Amino acid sequence: MGTIRNLIRSLMPEAWLNRYRNKKREQTRQQLEQKKQQGKIITQARLVGDLQKAGLTSGDTVLVHSAMSKIGYLENGPATLIEALLEVIGQNGNLLMPTSPNASFQIEYAKQNPVFDVLNSPSKLGSITEYFRKLPGVIRSAHPTEPVAALGPDAQWLTEGHFNEPTPYTQHSPFARIYNKNGKILYLGVSLDNAGTNLHTLEDAVDFKYPVYADEWFEFTIVDVQGKSHQTKTRVHNPEFSKKRRCDELLPLFEAHAVAQKVKIGEADAWLFDGKKMFELMLNAYQEKGITMYTPNGENLKY
Repeated sequence: MGTIRNLIRSLMPEAWLNRYRNKKREQTRQQLEQKKQQGKIITQARLVGDLQKAGLTSGDTVLVHSAMSKIGYLENGPATLIEALLEVIGQNGNLLMPTSPNASFQIEYAKQNPVFDVLNSPSKLGSITEYFRKLPGVIRSAHPTEPVAALGPDAQWLTEGHFNEPTPYTQHSPFARIYNKNGKILYLGVSLDNAGTNLHTLEDAVDFKYPVYADEWFEFTIVDVQGKSHQTKTRVHNPEFSKKRRCDELLPLFEAHAVAQKVKIGEADAWLFDGKKMFELMLNAYQEKGITMYTPNGENLKY
């Protein structure tokens, strides 16, 4: 269903999409306000219990993808979730969130010749990520298309290798470095279809046989935390090939191999993944059966 929805959206004019999104946002706002009036309020204590029941523990490194409206009416907005996560993982844990300054196809963003300001470019991935990236002590990686914000004792190491990488998902990226920390990935109110970033780490780890990247390299200006400007080049996804993704069709494979489990956080359906096991299974499934997000049944893809 998600793949069909994504295909339909890819064919719609941008003006129609914006009207549709604005209408959905207003409907969501009204629904949340109604829950507030009914006293159906999600507290930090409720989320702490749900997160612990799901399998998060003290000392965990966790990358969180989220849709706040799916969780329910949060007592103090994004802070309710962030504080709950930090309470569960404790001072020795690391919390990460993607904070891309772009919400559309990478190539359309890149063609605008944008300037990415590490401190000031807002995240376009929802209010939770924008709130998190501005918290004291949070460090944001310096990749122009897929920056990641991190907080914790290993935040510097998790983010520092991202600058000047040819693609956003290399072994030096936060997406891959969480594997070295035996990290977890929480999909909170979202799924692989709309937040499957870590699936791309496979593509950058092997000689991937499908043309997932556009041929053209794009130059960006990055303003670092000291206010200094740097030029960098990176590759972006080929949007025509991106339409072939069938990410959620991989969920049964991950679930069957105890890589992922479906959980409930607040009112949201969620998935908790073991990051390292996820990557190992993706690698083995690709090498042995040709399984990818484009070929979830292991079939050879014609293009």
